Amino acid sequence: EDMANGTSVEEFILLGFPGTWHFRMSLVVVFALTYSLAIIGNASIIALVPRVDEEQPPYTPMYFFLCNLSFLEIWYTTGVVPKAIGVMLGTSQTISFSACILQLFFLLSLGSTECFLLSVMAYDRYIAICYPLRYSSLMNSVLSVRLVLSSWLGGFLAISLLAFLISRLTFCGPDVINHFFCDIDSCLALSCSDTRPVELATFLLSIIVVLASCVVTLVSYMYIISSILRIQSAHGRKKAFSTCSAHLSVVTIWYGSTIFLYVKPSAQSSLDLNKLVNTFSTIVTPLLNPFIYTLRNKEVKKAL
Repeated sequence: EDMANGTSVEEFILLGFPGTWHFRMSLVVVFALTYSLAIIGNASIIALVPRVDEEQPPYTPMYFFLCNLSFLEIWYTTGVVPKAIGVMLGTSQTISFSACILQLFFLLSLGSTECFLLSVMAYDRYIAICYPLRYSSLMNSVLSVRLVLSSWLGGFLAISLLAFLISRLTFCGPDVINHFFCDIDSCLALSCSDTRPVELATFLLSIIVVLASCVVTLVSYMYIISSILRIQSAHGRKKAFSTCSAHLSVVTIWYGSTIFLYVKPSAQSSLDLNKLVNTFSTIVTPLLNPFIYTLRNKEVKKAL
């Protein structure tokens, strides 16, 4: 009836986390604190990496990849947290349709780029451990820049089609999104037009982006682990494993939450559970990354 009248929802109301005022305020404090630490941590890595490279004359692609990952994490968490705090404070609970699509596009593109970057970093570790003598010639500056550019371009291009399909959907009420930001499942749950093309596109893209990059990462690690096990000395094994253990921790956290959220045939799953997992991937992961990488890295500690 609403569609026949030509009326459609122009803005959405973000529900955030329902609960008492005290509960919401304590969440605001946690979000604000975690966000500040994530920004400081990732910005510190970007500032420290040139110093690490100064002290280590040969060009180190790993630090270049790490810089890109930190830069991405700053924008990824910024795309969610400030608005989420506004929602919980009750100062900005509405979001326009175009801003909602923009937020969704931005976050999914950055998420896809992170998948590609993590697989590039796994490939880098594979070459470093399996071909240590040829590493500097195989993983040169030209190749590492190409791999990073491909990750960014691939991430944003992959989501462009999806964002276009979502922007074509009709929303005729209700207009309340049961989330603290515009995520794809919440938007599809509110649409009154046929969402099957979007669900299919989301499913196919998540298989291409998430599972393909996950396979590259897993295969790289299978080769890495078999190479490490062949090292004779215990000290050599420990050193080789410590160069990739930080990346492995980040990969496990990231893919665990991403596969849960996006690799599924239907969108109509528990939105409250999605909210919890989203909190983890958009707030906790960007905070953990700088700590995981720096605590395992002697050069970064020294530069700090």
